[in-house]
Parts: sequence; structure tokens; C-alpha cells
Amino acid sequence: MRQRTPFFRWFRTIPILSMALVGALSMGLVNLPSFAPTEMVMHYLFPVQYREEILNSSARYGVDPLLVCSIIKCESGWDAAAESDAGAVGLMQLMPSTSEELANNGIVDGWTYDHTNLTDPATNIEYGCAYLAQLQYRLSSTDEVIAAYNAGPASVESWLQSGGDLSEVIDFPETAMYLTRVKDSYARYQELYTETLEEQEASQ
Repeated sequence: MRQRTPFFRWFRTIPILSMALVGALSMGLVNLPSFAPTEMVMHYLFPVQYREEILNSSARYGVDPLLVCSIIKCESGWDAAAESDAGAVGLMQLMPSTSEELANNGIVDGWTYDHTNLTDPATNIEYGCAYLAQLQYRLSSTDEVIAAYNAGPASVESWLQSGGDLSEVIDFPETAMYLTRVKDSYARYQELYTETLEEQEASQ
């Protein structure tokens, strides 16, 4: 059998390198080239699905729909059926206990949105927006809200007591990374969706 040349061994690595590049782009680890078509970036890397549900729920609770999109992207990658090992469910990776509390306290209409049906996109987004609104009311900055969505508001308030910038006092490496990822995603959504989602929806 003829021995393969180094060229062919190198050629086999191309698919692996391509997959690694796509993963890095989706995590915001590599800057997109200036010539990348905006439509392609929006469709594949920073999409907006369930637009109507996001607009309705975010307006009802007074949260930024682009922040909701950023959290969905980082939490589940827009997978409505996603479930974590810790038991978080759906697009915005909500804990069932959180949705139950929001329904029991009358913050979300439990008759319209069954708190046990978190794999339903509209229901998950409704409870996720309601939870974000509670965090906004309790905390004082977007960074704090994002960190609290991952680690809980009590953890964030405890970290803030030590003073200094929040990003420097977070004790949980996972939360520190989460804050960076969501902020980067949020900034990219704001850049790409220069019109409001309402205007873009009307123009489609």
C-alpha cells in the first residue's frame, strides 16, 4: 500500500478546524471579519426566534427584548426542549421552582401560562421575562441582573458588599464566564439589530 503523504494527513484536519472555528465564533471568542454578510451572521450566529412571544412578554414586564435574546442564546442556543443536569428547562433555562413561585405570587398569570409547561416557548419566555423584571427591580445594573440570572440575587448582593467592580468580585468562575458571554452576546445583538425588533418585524 502506498504511504500517504503529509498533505493528506493535513487535509483530514480541515473539517475539525472548521468545526472549532464555528464554535469559537458562536461563543464570541473570535471577532467576525468585517466582510461577513450581516444577514448570515444574524441568521446563523445571532438569530431571533419566537419574535412575537419575546416582544409581548418583554413589553409586559419592562425588559429589553434584546437582553432576552442574549440570555436565550447563551442559556439554550434557542432549543425549546433543552434541559440541564440541574433541572433547568427550556429556552431561558428556568428552574421549575422559580416558575411555580412566580405563578403562586400572581406575578405571572398561571391560568394562561402553566408553570409546569416550561418547554412551551411562549410559557418559558413569559416566566423568564417576569424573573428578569424581578431582578431588575431588586438590583441596580444590567451586569448585576445578568450575574443574578445565573447565580441568584442573594449571591450577587453578597459579592457587592465587598465593594469594587462586580466582574472582579464574583466568586463563581461559571458566573464570571456567563456574565462575559451574555454581555458579549447582548452587545452583538444591539449592533446587528439596529432597528427595534418591532420595526424589523413589521418590515418582514
